[in-house]
Amino acid sequence: MRIAGTEWGGDVLDEARCEGPITDLIRPLDDKLVAHNRTAVDFLSEAVEKRASIYPTNALQQLVRNAVMHRTYERTNAPVQVYWFDDRVEIGSPGGPYGSVNVDNFAEPGVVDYRNPVLAEAMRVLGLVQRYGFGIPAARQALRNNGQQDPEFQVEPNRVRCIVRARRSAEEARGG
Repeated sequence: MRIAGTEWGGDVLDEARCEGPITDLIRPLDDKLVAHNRTAVDFLSEAVEKRASIYPTNALQQLVRNAVMHRTYERTNAPVQVYWFDDRVEIGSPGGPYGSVNVDNFAEPGVVDYRNPVLAEAMRVLGLVQRYGFGIPAARQALRNNGQQDPEFQVEPNRVRCIVRARRSAEEARGG
C-alpha cells in the first residue's frame, strides 16, 4: 500500500493484493517495489551522470521475500504487509522468531531457522532467495552502499516489523 505522507491514516495512493502461488505473489510485488521507487538523475555536477534511488530495489526485495518465507501460516489469516510512506517502507510479517532464532539474536549473521522449509526450498529453486541466511546481510549491504542506515527490526512474539528509512538527499543531510 502506498500512503501519502509519513503518518498512518494518510491518503492511500495505491494498493494491491498479491495472492496465489509464490510466483504470482512475488512478481507483482516486485513490480510495485520498482514502480514506487524513484531514481534521481544528476547530469550536471560531473561529466558522467549519477543515478541514486530512494531505496535499493534488491534490499527491499530481500526483506519482503524474507517476510514471506518466514511468516507463520498457523492460527492467523494476517497477510504480509508492505506500507510505503514518503519517508520509509514498513514490512510486517505475522509470526515472531522461530526455532533457533530469538529476540536477542534476530537478524544476526549465520543465525537462521525455517518455519516453512518446503516454502523456503521452493523459493530457492525458483531463484527468489538463497536460503542460507544471506537475505538480511545482503539488504544491509545494499542500503549502506546507497548511503542509508540499516533496516530496523521490531521483533515481537507474534509479529516482526522491518522499517527501511528513505535515502536522504544531500541537501536534507546538510539540514537544508
